[in-house]
Amino acid sequence: MLGLGTIAKKVFGTPNDRKVKSTRPLVERINALEPEFKALSDEGLKQKTAELKDRVAKGETLDDILPEAFANCREGARRALGLRAFDVQLMGGIFLHQGNIAEMKTGEGKTLVATFPAYLNALAGKGVHVVTVNDYLAKRDAEWMGKVYAQLGMTTGVVYPYQPEPEKRAAYRADITYATNNELGFDYLRDNMKSSLEDMAQRGHFFAIVDEVDSILIDEARTPLIISGPSQDRSELYVKINAIIPEVTEEHFTLDEKTRNVTYTDEGNDFIEQRLRAAGLLPEGQSLYDPESTTLVHHVTQGLRAHKLFLKDKEYIVRDGEVVLIDEFTGRMMRGRRLSDGLHQAIEAKEGVQIQPENVTLASVTFQNYFRLYEKLGGMTGTATTEADEFMEIYKLGVVEVPTNRPIQRIDEHDQVYRTAREKFDGIVAAIKEANAKGQPILVGTTSIEKSEFLSELLKKEGIPHNVLNARQHEQEAQIVADAGRLGAVTIATNMAGRGTDIQLGGNVEMKVMQALAETPDVHPDELRARIEAEVAEEKQRVLEAGGLYVLATERHESRRIDNQLRGRSGRQGDPGRSSFFLSLEDDLMRIFGSDRLDKVLSTLGMKEGEAIVHPWVNKSLEKAQAKVEARNFDIRKQLLKFDDVMNDQRKVVFGQRLEIMQAEDLSEIAQDMRHQVIDDLVDEFLPPKSYADQWNVEGLYAAALDKLGLDLPIIGWAEEEGVDQDEVRERLYKASDEMMADKAAKFGPETMRNIEKQLLLQTIDGKWREHLLTLEHLRSVVGFRGYAQRDPLNEYKTEAFTLFENMLNSLRLEVTQKLAQIRPLSKEEQETMLRQIAAQQAALARAAEAPEAPGHQPLVAGFDEDDPATWGEPGRNDPCPCGSGQKFKHCHGRFA
Repeated sequence: MLGLGTIAKKVFGTPNDRKVKSTRPLVERINALEPEFKALSDEGLKQKTAELKDRVAKGETLDDILPEAFANCREGARRALGLRAFDVQLMGGIFLHQGNIAEMKTGEGKTLVATFPAYLNALAGKGVHVVTVNDYLAKRDAEWMGKVYAQLGMTTGVVYPYQPEPEKRAAYRADITYATNNELGFDYLRDNMKSSLEDMAQRGHFFAIVDEVDSILIDEARTPLIISGPSQDRSELYVKINAIIPEVTEEHFTLDEKTRNVTYTDEGNDFIEQRLRAAGLLPEGQSLYDPESTTLVHHVTQGLRAHKLFLKDKEYIVRDGEVVLIDEFTGRMMRGRRLSDGLHQAIEAKEGVQIQPENVTLASVTFQNYFRLYEKLGGMTGTATTEADEFMEIYKLGVVEVPTNRPIQRIDEHDQVYRTAREKFDGIVAAIKEANAKGQPILVGTTSIEKSEFLSELLKKEGIPHNVLNARQHEQEAQIVADAGRLGAVTIATNMAGRGTDIQLGGNVEMKVMQALAETPDVHPDELRARIEAEVAEEKQRVLEAGGLYVLATERHESRRIDNQLRGRSGRQGDPGRSSFFLSLEDDLMRIFGSDRLDKVLSTLGMKEGEAIVHPWVNKSLEKAQAKVEARNFDIRKQLLKFDDVMNDQRKVVFGQRLEIMQAEDLSEIAQDMRHQVIDDLVDEFLPPKSYADQWNVEGLYAAALDKLGLDLPIIGWAEEEGVDQDEVRERLYKASDEMMADKAAKFGPETMRNIEKQLLLQTIDGKWREHLLTLEHLRSVVGFRGYAQRDPLNEYKTEAFTLFENMLNSLRLEVTQKLAQIRPLSKEEQETMLRQIAAQQAALARAAEAPEAPGHQPLVAGFDEDDPATWGEPGRNDPCPCGSGQKFKHCHGRFA
């Protein structure tokens, strides 16, 4: 019997069906315009862009011009790439423009879909960001789709790490900019550390289209982006602690794999205490439970986590003497990313590589709060429905499933569950041999490098040729994926999530043409293409007869999306294909999260050695286990976001204030307001309101005015005058401080004074904000303990963070006022000395430029000492740092100057 919900869906259609239906009239209007746009010349398409821009500038909305913009873009893509967008691709583009996530299956042409909303929104002239998961895809898509935008008279930019600043600024000024999520987030933080508007790269956050949106906004959103600077070197501590950890046995600690935490037992604490004392790390008479031992306990715990929870070739690899993290979702290396709280240093000690110093946070932002800066956001992926609630709750993004251009013919088989991992791998090898004998291409998905290499060894023993794609083969990624659909190809891949290159049956024509052109440049490209297309078409026919691409997964991932992404690699554009998952009771997911119910189901069905259980019940149980993990991960991300929201409100205030300061021509009024506020605070402190003159602390006010305001005034004499009250003292201090600053401005010259005020304000804000971030980090790490006192840690954090922010603003006012009071113009002799130092420095740099091979660092001035910044004079921002590091001054000691 059908449920009421099922009957209602049959009559009214699902909400998704209704959304898809609502776009049909728009698609028909775009199609009706096709003949008109086909008739335009190449110049006519560009003129159409100029006309549409003009109409938007005059007040027409983007929705008004959508049919014409999409029709123009479709024609531009047809001419530039030879691709005519299908109706379903136009639909996907409409949903993106409306601020939704378009769920489109692999091979449906998402890269082309993004051009429609990107072009339409770029007509507003505010810049559109297309976000990808890695630099290779950002560059590839910018170059590929840039041809479409150029055909329409639009500019395209691409942003990548270590890009020269002028090039980066130009990329952000383009109509459409391709970039990775990491680079966008870091540029936002860097921009808010710059000291002039001209140096800022980004020009606002209008509209972003996020490719592989689930990977970026959910998987990567667990870790905030952090720009940090080095703190003191404690490598010796890590080495000593690391020497103790291998002696720790199983009775000394408990391991919680679900939460990825380790804790010491009482025996463990006693053992560690003895060993730390013997190593000279814990003073006699001090226990691990004493408050003074907090930092030591923290580092010992991190050492244990490094050994027991972080496995080489799974969570990280060691390359070129460096510990490089691996993204658990994509299997890619994350160069430059480091674990915080001393954990990365503990892993470095474990692996015996050089230990980098710990870092202190200079600026940070979560991906959630970065992407919520955009006025409008859209996203594309093959798998978003399982996380639809999270997208709506956090980003206000709806998820719409876009129909495929052709019906899906892939057969998804039920999971095959074995008792042991050994039996499972025997089953996998047998399945690969059987499919390979028919010439069917096989894509094998694994969850770690270790497992992909283990399986590779098994296949070598069987004599089956194959390719392995994991973090070690990162550079050949596109080539390996492009060949994965060829006849008889066997490809083992670690986490195929967001790989971004299509697996085309018979091989990838574009890749083959590019290779052939490089090898035989004298052959005519058209002739070459025709020959390769014929070869690929013939091979594709044979692959189709063999059953299309076979996706074989060796394990279930914590997230259903990652499994669905792997499945989605097969059966693109209506091709046949099949997918199956091989599991064992020893797999991490089954072991940690599999319910007792699953054990009962398997016992009921009966398991014999070497045989697999295949049953819909097993699939249901596994889906429930995965849903449990997803829900827990969502809670972790939500909690992270709630805490970050508190900091985000403060971040917006500080960054907004910085922007106002940089935009302002004259900051003397702000400086005066700050000065007057400091005077108010001093008067209230030393001459309390409603107090009598004999209760005043005039000596204290005199000393404070001298120290904080640089004013030597007869305040003690004022207090003895008849009729002088607090307000009179206040007014006299206002007047004296204003006169002093006006006198300074006259001596420096108004322009120099304004510049001094601006730089001083920015430097002080940045310094205070960095200190504040560190304080908030420490608060965050201890506030959880308030729960034991029946108090909500989040509310406690909000209250204390607000108080800390107020204190920061008060100390900011005081510091700026004090510094401005202390500055003075240089005397003639000081100026001459400074000019001599600069001349000597420039001469030394000229000599160094003429003889770049000369070893060591050239002394810049007489008495120069590379360890003493006071002897360096004034190095230029782009000059080599006098300390001899080999870096530019602005990237080394000049970073915070």
